[in-house]
Amino acid sequence: MQKEEKTLSIHQPNFIPWLGYFHKIKKSDVFIILDTVQLPRGKSIANRNKIKSAQGELELVVPVAKPKGNEGKITYKMARIADAKWAKKALKAMELNYKKATHFQRYFPVIKELFQHTDFCQMNISFIHFVVRELNIGTDIHLLSQIDNADSGQKNELIINICRHFDANVYLSGRGAEKYNDPELLKKHGIRLDYQQFEHPAYTQLHNNFIPNLSIVDILMNHGPESRNYL
Repeated sequence: MQKEEKTLSIHQPNFIPWLGYFHKIKKSDVFIILDTVQLPRGKSIANRNKIKSAQGELELVVPVAKPKGNEGKITYKMARIADAKWAKKALKAMELNYKKATHFQRYFPVIKELFQHTDFCQMNISFIHFVVRELNIGTDIHLLSQIDNADSGQKNELIINICRHFDANVYLSGRGAEKYNDPELLKKHGIRLDYQQFEHPAYTQLHNNFIPNLSIVDILMNHGPESRNYL
């Protein structure tokens, strides 16, 4: 008798992720937030994303600091917000550009509260969980830091260990990780590698022509809980 498919995917707890992030969660039975993997050095999507303004894309950035004594590599979980003033600036930008959006009053107070976090990783995780609930996504979500004996190894070895822990036999990957994946090694361990198929939908936005690949904040402000229909 053929084993029932169980799909697992993983991703770092990035700042206010885009719509495709939540599409990946919805397409999985189990989703793992990689809170103990290394935070990228330099400029990355880990701590920045874009909203829409009347002038086009507007990037919001969270200044991240390393704990004293950790001048080298740090994990997402270890990162701290370097300047509390960032939130005031980011919230002002959101209010200015979305105050006329249909669902501004529903989401702005929630985002304002989340942005008061001093823990960078926890702020991002809280936002992700909020959106998952808001879009009525039923995927089982776990933190890597809370999985016993599954957070060892690098890249494909880590994927195998996590899949084995949750008895998953399908690994759903984004196309961006294609060069790191080893499909034959995964297959050897009884895991099929699938790639996420996501084409960004067009939807009604404020401020002139449609811009794709923004933070999910944009579609939430414009379409509220009905944003789930675009996943």
